[in-house]
Amino acid sequence: MTPTDVSLLSQRLADARARHLTLDTLAPELIPADADAAYAIQHEILHASGARIAGWKIGAKSEAGPIQGAPLPAGDVYNDGAKLPREVFAPLFEPASEPYSEDEVLAGIGAFGTTIEIVASRYAAWPNVDKLAQLADLQNNGALIVGEFVPYRDDFPFVAPSLRFSFEGRDAVLAAAANPAGDPRRLLTWLVNHSTVHRGVAVTPEMVITTGSYTGIFFPQSAGTATGRIEGLAPVSVTLF
Repeated sequence: MTPTDVSLLSQRLADARARHLTLDTLAPELIPADADAAYAIQHEILHASGARIAGWKIGAKSEAGPIQGAPLPAGDVYNDGAKLPREVFAPLFEPASEPYSEDEVLAGIGAFGTTIEIVASRYAAWPNVDKLAQLADLQNNGALIVGEFVPYRDDFPFVAPSLRFSFEGRDAVLAAAANPAGDPRRLLTWLVNHSTVHRGVAVTPEMVITTGSYTGIFFPQSAGTATGRIEGLAPVSVTLF
């Protein structure tokens, strides 16, 4: 990608987010050449939108697999019980020159809770879209609904918590509840160093970091309310109308 291509895709994705539109087939020259190009586009999107970073979306496809992530625009992070129009959804530490250690990062966790993410792509052909193009599109994030947080405890069963997720009262967990990344806390050190060392962006206490799904993607076929509950944490819900 040339700088012009980066700027063009960034602006197109920013406009699509703002207007809740999808893009037609992506021209080959607009597909990010690598992850660094996709991450650059993410921040260009935020700049073009005038959006503040309210948190991060991070994840991995397996316990030892590579980690990737995307910043969450402040305007797309909502409190528990938020009501959002269904039709518009067609993912502490200062900048540093040296990486933060895992111990430093884990010591910085203050609280945790349950979230529901609405996945939404700006590409009409999703999910049949180049993976780096999806990464550039803020990793398919549409909105994040954040439940009430509780003080962090390191003895919580992060690998396999007991949980429920339903839509209009019907079970919406598609498989055995598990995060494909394993213990999601392993993602945090990558995020802190990606943000502070590679992007020069501070990770601040008010930021929310969502670390992948325990339930998989559920595709609602109508308006309604989704409710999630992880044992030991406050419930969270969102209504699509």
